Amino acid sequence: MQYRKFGKTGVEVSALGFGTMRLPLVNPEDSSTIDEARAIRMLRDAVDAGLNYIDTAYPYHMRMSETLVGKALQDGYREKVYLATKSPVWLLEKPEDFDRILDEQLEKLQTDHIDFYLLHALSQERWENVVVKLGLLERAEKAKEAGKIRHIGFSFHDGLPAFKTIVDGYDKWDFCQIQYNYINTDYQAGAEGLRYAASKGLGVIIMEPLLGGRLADPPQAVKDVLPDTKSPVEWGLDYLWNQPEVSLLLSGMSTEEQAAQNLEYASRSSVGMLSEEEAEMFEQAKLAYDGLALVPCTKCKYCMPCPFGLDIPGTFEAYNALAYETEESARKRYGTLEKKADACRACHHCEKECPQHIGISSLMPEIAKKLG
Repeated sequence: MQYRKFGKTGVEVSALGFGTMRLPLVNPEDSSTIDEARAIRMLRDAVDAGLNYIDTAYPYHMRMSETLVGKALQDGYREKVYLATKSPVWLLEKPEDFDRILDEQLEKLQTDHIDFYLLHALSQERWENVVVKLGLLERAEKAKEAGKIRHIGFSFHDGLPAFKTIVDGYDKWDFCQIQYNYINTDYQAGAEGLRYAASKGLGVIIMEPLLGGRLADPPQAVKDVLPDTKSPVEWGLDYLWNQPEVSLLLSGMSTEEQAAQNLEYASRSSVGMLSEEEAEMFEQAKLAYDGLALVPCTKCKYCMPCPFGLDIPGTFEAYNALAYETEESARKRYGTLEKKADACRACHHCEKECPQHIGISSLMPEIAKKLG
């Protein structure tokens, strides 16, 4: 395993972190049914291979992820890793909710402290109306003084101006977490936000390094740009590891094979590992991809469950298939969905949760028309 400095914290983290939002499931249709034995074995095998950063969050796997991680870190594994989880700021209505949920998380994780605690999925609106209004940073500092958390950070889903506002709005941030990959270079915080945060001494964690898995098996137009000397996954991860501002990247690994491959790729990672020609190649890959994508859904499932029973990520996956596959194939995908797009009642519940800010309710009639 290769290790990197984590901003100004003095900590060194593994180049690869284990994200626990996409753990193996017993029932693929129910994200709460984590295959406990497999998931625990995968996490422990990764730690045994040198991975030392595990990331979870309050809502992952219908609030079951933290419990699973807590079990996986028994038998001495807690002492081998840096543990990260997140405060679900959208659920906080009064200041004391911060402490109540933090204590609940510590209990589920079976630990007396969290190494890296994030305010989850911040935007300009949540920054102003929740974090600042409820004094959450003061609450976090008190929790730090009490030894419940070690480092304070945030994850982010909004535009670059909002990102800079949040970075500059608190002078004790230790780290941040952003969505970034060779497609999302100018989306949300983007490359400029990455460099901005690093220049302030923050450790920067990368989430969605493979765009919700879509860069693991990209469209043929993208594959044609990437040489077959490496897999699309390795190219995607190397793009990030090449950059000195990247502290570590998270991968939500669902199978033993994914974990083993990513650990192997991480073992040969380094800053400056790509040639100038290879770095330029990713610009061409982005141009090819941007000409195809219809909806920027990463299948994070924050929009779920839908009150009317729609599988929103599944619907978008079928719709996006129009760009990558034949119309017949896209219709076949769409046909497997129990509820179709015309079941949407435009309640906008999902849009309030979507970190990509997709206009879901306005897209559903269009999808119903094209695939129905």
